[in-house]
Amino acid sequence: AMAGEGSTFRLRCSLLGHGQDVRGLTRGLFPEGSFVSVSRDRTARLWAPDGLNRGFTEMHCMSGHSNFVSCVCIIPPSDLYPRGLIATGGNDHNICIFTVDNPAPLYILKGHKNTVCSLSSGKFGTLLSGSWDTTAKVWLNDRCMMTLQGHTAAIWAVKILPEQGLMLTGSADKTIKLWKAGRCERTFTGHEDCVRGLAILSEMEFLSCANDASVRRWQISGECLQVYYGHTNYIYSISVFPRCKDFVTTGEDRSLRIWKQGQCAQTIRLPAQSVWCCCVLDNGDIVVGASDGIIRVFTESLERTASAEEIQAFENELAQASIDPKTGDLGDINADDLPGREHLKDPGTRDGQTRLIKDNGKVEAYQWSVSEGRWIKIGDVVGSSGATQQTSGKVLFEGKEYDYVFTIDVNENGPSYKLPYNITDDPWLTAYNFLQKNDLNPMFLDQVAKFIMDNTKGQTLLSTSNQYSDPFTGAGRYVPGSSSGSSTIPGADPFTGAGRYVPGSASNAVPPVGGVDPFTGMGAYQSAAAKVENIYFPKKDAVTFDQANPTQILGKLKELNGTAAEEHKLTEDDLIILEKLLSATCNTSTETPTAQQLQTLWRAVNWPEDIVFPALDILRLSVRHPTVNENFCSEKEHVQFIILLLKFLNPKGKQANQLLALRALCNCFVSHAGQKLMMEQRDEIMTQAIETKSGNNKNIHIALATLTLNYAVCLHKVNNVEGKAQCLSVISTVMEVVQDLEAIFRLLVALGTLISDDTNAVQLAKSLGVDSQIKKYASVSEPAKVKECCRFVLNLL
Repeated sequence: AMAGEGSTFRLRCSLLGHGQDVRGLTRGLFPEGSFVSVSRDRTARLWAPDGLNRGFTEMHCMSGHSNFVSCVCIIPPSDLYPRGLIATGGNDHNICIFTVDNPAPLYILKGHKNTVCSLSSGKFGTLLSGSWDTTAKVWLNDRCMMTLQGHTAAIWAVKILPEQGLMLTGSADKTIKLWKAGRCERTFTGHEDCVRGLAILSEMEFLSCANDASVRRWQISGECLQVYYGHTNYIYSISVFPRCKDFVTTGEDRSLRIWKQGQCAQTIRLPAQSVWCCCVLDNGDIVVGASDGIIRVFTESLERTASAEEIQAFENELAQASIDPKTGDLGDINADDLPGREHLKDPGTRDGQTRLIKDNGKVEAYQWSVSEGRWIKIGDVVGSSGATQQTSGKVLFEGKEYDYVFTIDVNENGPSYKLPYNITDDPWLTAYNFLQKNDLNPMFLDQVAKFIMDNTKGQTLLSTSNQYSDPFTGAGRYVPGSSSGSSTIPGADPFTGAGRYVPGSASNAVPPVGGVDPFTGMGAYQSAAAKVENIYFPKKDAVTFDQANPTQILGKLKELNGTAAEEHKLTEDDLIILEKLLSATCNTSTETPTAQQLQTLWRAVNWPEDIVFPALDILRLSVRHPTVNENFCSEKEHVQFIILLLKFLNPKGKQANQLLALRALCNCFVSHAGQKLMMEQRDEIMTQAIETKSGNNKNIHIALATLTLNYAVCLHKVNNVEGKAQCLSVISTVMEVVQDLEAIFRLLVALGTLISDDTNAVQLAKSLGVDSQIKKYASVSEPAKVKECCRFVLNLL
């Protein structure tokens, strides 16, 4: 039973199991009332309420990380996994996905380059991860769909919002960003230190907590509605109560705080310095995890409250805790001015108020409990002399956590330098990197390494991770992949020189029977006032690039052959052979291409990249012929063939080669052998092909859109969800950069084909927010096919 208004949270139980700090918690879906915890001890544990008493039983311990586990979330049930899945992120840069009944991971998601410290799941099987590598990634099943780049420091918190395609990230760069279908829509500024936690209140509002000891309530539109103060140190986590706007926070001031109607209604102190995480169960009970490795559950329900003995044991443990005055949690302490025990006779004025007294030379801390009308001892305040740095990795440097951050003065009057260090690091390597980073004399190496070893008392963890991660991959040093930079090569036509031939913009010569083919410019398509029929998708056949001028192609080939180095030169006979091949494949003769012709073509397409394009064009045209298609795409040959074409897709290479390689790949889809090969190599081909979006060349964009469309045609037949996910992601990404309406049209047809008759794909498209991305094309006046196709797609979404 939920307790009434104004009631108080009391201990329900303490759970022992983890060997080190509990760093993450999330409520479970199965069994009911359960939750999952993760820890620095490298495990995740599923806890279920035991029916008889007020406790929980550890049902199942999961291992899969080679280093600390720092975050956890539940992936909602699907047809395949009706009990949902558990996702955990760790310092080994990986995300492990577990089922609820197997201790080993179902699969592991690799891709982040540093600690994964936050996870959030959305509808439709999507998972969002945040990492110290400054990026967030969107995953669907076991694929990374997109990478969100824009923060300049570690991303500590991520959340998927209820509205489609919207995601939030909170970072050590002090900002929060709102993303839509993979692009940053808005940046929220206001926090004065690392943002550590996010919680969703509604479609329109969310909360954030930070190292500046404040909680902020924001509107999605950008404005900060309220700031809540109460904590005296970093706030690590925030969690919302079901069906209301009240919430709980935990932090570095040893406390859990319960906020009701915007006020801190109750403060519960814990016998541990860092209260890392919290979650609220469906029944309103609060679970917290802390640096002492113990999980504690608090409840308002009298039936579930712990026995008097357990509560007394908890209070005793709290009373014996030693509080380090340096943390500032209790304000400035001057022991000489403190009153004696008689001070505790006066009642407190508000819940959670602290009072210090001096008794026999010892300083003790007490906290007022309104519900019980008494002062509860929360620990002994120890002198700064005996206090050592906590080793729970809490010191922040450049937005990341370290076990230690030392200040090193190289000489008396020079500047001092910060040296971050983790117990798992190699002292010598750290010292070396530190000297490099600060341009200091390498002869200090022994001294600095010795300083580290002396000051960490040789503390190292039993198994040192063999992957050494440079502690200075702070924001300044991280370089995201080449995908983000867009090349500024102007969209000049790549074909130059004498007898210039230009692959035209016309694409299809043969219209299908029945209905006007929207892919040919033939006979401008007029929409009648009558109901427009969807002639656009699902498209059943591949779109090819058929337009050809064999005479010009051969002329160019001969001309370039004259400039080729001796080892590449083709003989007169070779040129005649290629002429025959062209006429055989461009339907001007009835002969079948021969093995000799294909060997000669293979030699020509292996020419140097500055003269190869006419040969590539012959390949593009001839691969449409079943014999040639079978030859190049069959089991024997296909590896070299794909390697060759992928090589030409390099965005730094010649645009003419990129264009013709894309067109050749599109034309591979005409025959069964080609389709089979294209589907087998889909991941590689799509990953390479999408890089060609960066040059602003409309012909390349049309070819890239056509390749995506041909994949959509194949995927529509086989229904492969990962393939569709990748294809949708490509469509969404390419839509952003493409201006040309023919390319847009082909992307819309691809999108419509992918999501026709597939609710999964529709959900995925929605989760990426593709619907809002394409809306603007519903009002394009010319060509009408863009608008019409767009409206048909929007009807499905």
